[in-house]
Parts: sequence; C-alpha cells; structure tokens
Amino acid sequence: MTKRMFITGGSRGIGAAIVEAAAAAGWDVGFTYVSNESAAAEVAQRASAHGTKIRHWQLDVRNSANVDEVADAFLAEFESVDAVICNAGINRNGLAYSMNDEDWDAVIGTNLTGSFYVCRAFLPELVANRAGRILMMSSITAEGASGQAAYAASKAGLKGLAQTLAKEYGPKGITTNVLVPGYFPTDMTSGEAMAEGLKDFAISYCPLRRLGELDELAASVLFLCGDGAGFINGAVIDVTGGLGWAP
Repeated sequence: MTKRMFITGGSRGIGAAIVEAAAAAGWDVGFTYVSNESAAAEVAQRASAHGTKIRHWQLDVRNSANVDEVADAFLAEFESVDAVICNAGINRNGLAYSMNDEDWDAVIGTNLTGSFYVCRAFLPELVANRAGRILMMSSITAEGASGQAAYAASKAGLKGLAQTLAKEYGPKGITTNVLVPGYFPTDMTSGEAMAEGLKDFAISYCPLRRLGELDELAASVLFLCGDGAGFINGAVIDVTGGLGWAP
C-alpha cells in the first residue's frame, strides 16, 4: 500500500528536496507553502513525474484554524496519513536587545507553535491508525547562535515538543523524532542571509569540509519515516557532517 506524507514548507530548500525524494521513493505527498504558489507548483510538477499523487496547499502554520482546514483537506484527498514532517521555518536576524515583538512572535509562531498546531491536527488520525511517524526539523543553532535568539529558541523548543510527543504517543505506535541539519545549500545559507566569510568559516570547522547535500538530508528523513526506524523514538539525530556548534 502506498504511504502518505504531509510536509509543511515544501516549496523550497529542504522541504522541496524531501517532497521530491519521497515521491521518487513511491510516497504520495501533500505539502504546503506560505506565499510562492508558482514555486510550489514547480515542485509538485517535478514530484508528480514519479507517478505518485502530489498535492499542495497554501498555509500559514501560525493560524490554527487554517492548519485544521488544510489537515482536513489532506485527509479527504489522501484518506489517511503515515508521516507528518514539520519543516516550515523562518528566521529574523538581530541581537536579543534589539529584537522587536513582531519578529520574535513571527519566528516562534512559525517554527514552534505552528509545528504544534500541525501535530495536533493529525494526531487523532495517527492514534486511530495506531501507527505513524512525526518528524521535526530543528537546527544546529538550537544550541545557541549569535544574533538568532528567536530562531535558536524555536528550534530548541522543537526538541522538547518532539520528545514529549514521543512519550505520550509511543504507546499508540507513533514515533516522534528530531533531525538537526547542519549547513545545507538553502535560502538561509545563500546571498545576504549568510555571509560568504561565515560560510567558509563553518565549512573549515566541519570535519567533512563541506556543506551537506539536500539529497543526503532527504534520505535521512525517508529512513526515519520507514519501517526500519520503528524502534527510534524521541531521538535527536544530527545531520551536520560532525560540526557540533553554530557561530
């Protein structure tokens, strides 16, 4: 039977790589985007070439009612769900003393609260099935990162959320885990988002001396969503190339 995946933030970067890799592996996939419909449509078109069902919806994960509506639409279209990937995330750079309420709320709301809303929306179906995978996408910055107080706090919070769900719903056959990506070629590490000097500095301290490849991260996601990861629950797994800190 074809498995079904729901993933937030699937129109670019890590999310898009996961959508395409899952489709190539035979998964039906529903994913969300926040604003760029044309980018989402392009991802859906590429993923559909693998012959599985691909759908996409606009979603602001900070809006709990919108999350519930999209979850209901996904379940109506796909009939059930086997894996839920909380990947949507944003960042607002700035030192803690100068960060305004709006930026703090946007980052925490998207990265942490939004992930809670998504999990809450799908938990009844997962519990009814007595099986399923939940995966949170944290960050190497969860240990603290200069100029990223909100982002680091939100990504650290995902660990606590995931490990709580692992304890609460493990008895129902649902595993919940966290992936901690290092530096990968995404919007957050390109252009003005990350200075070339800082990128070079991080690479020089990574034991593998390079950025990660998105297909490597997607493969880790698919493993944790597969049958072989059935006894991995409440784990925080680094996919960092051995880099154990953030600048």
